[in-house]
Amino acid sequence: MRKSSRIVADTLQKLVRLIEPGLSTLELDRFAEAYIVRRGGKPAFKGYRGYPYTLCVSVNEQVVHAFPSGRRLEDGDIVSLDLGVVVDGYYGDAAITVPVGKVSEEARRLIAATRAALSQAILAARPGNHLSDISHAVQSAIETQGFSVVRLFVGHGIGRSLHEEPQIPNFGPPAQGPVLKPGLVLAIEPMANAGGADVMILDDRWTAVTRDRSLSAHFEHTVALTEDGVQVLTSVAGDESSEEAKH
Repeated sequence: MRKSSRIVADTLQKLVRLIEPGLSTLELDRFAEAYIVRRGGKPAFKGYRGYPYTLCVSVNEQVVHAFPSGRRLEDGDIVSLDLGVVVDGYYGDAAITVPVGKVSEEARRLIAATRAALSQAILAARPGNHLSDISHAVQSAIETQGFSVVRLFVGHGIGRSLHEEPQIPNFGPPAQGPVLKPGLVLAIEPMANAGGADVMILDDRWTAVTRDRSLSAHFEHTVALTEDGVQVLTSVAGDESSEEAKH
């Protein structure tokens, strides 16, 4: 899982450097697939339950699972990149939301709040805590900033399958559910909306958008619970969400 997660992290880091106004979301997808294959990995999303692409590239009001296309990024957009990789039968999964050019103050705050929610969730994912402590950390971090938590989608266990038990809601009271133990690997993924929490699925049966068409942000890391604490397998240099979670 370290290998697959390392490729995920490196791919996302390279994609972020490519993002600029005028770039199509399909170009991002093609770059990602070629880079993953060169690194000895396999795109985990492509073909998963019929999903036809390597990346999920969700722009502005798109929450998650949006298809790459000929759509070109514009100054002021925010774009979420969600990516999974499998190596030798083991999976890694991560997501990041980044600004395109100069974005609004609301967009900047939404991105910062969702990234901070992931940091707080990772801090709560230590052995001995309960599963819902992760959920409560996400909800608290997002709602205290005046944003809403997406409830339709959840984080999840990960390992030899992309999605495994347990499911990890991004909301709920603390100190509920199973006790976290070393050996567990989780994909923690807060999703937050600038407006209401409600989302809807478009006719392609994949793309989720905010019902009120407000902006949405998404961050995710694959984390391993060990005897020595939590290790963020998909961390990259300069990533605030994983750096903060170390402290």
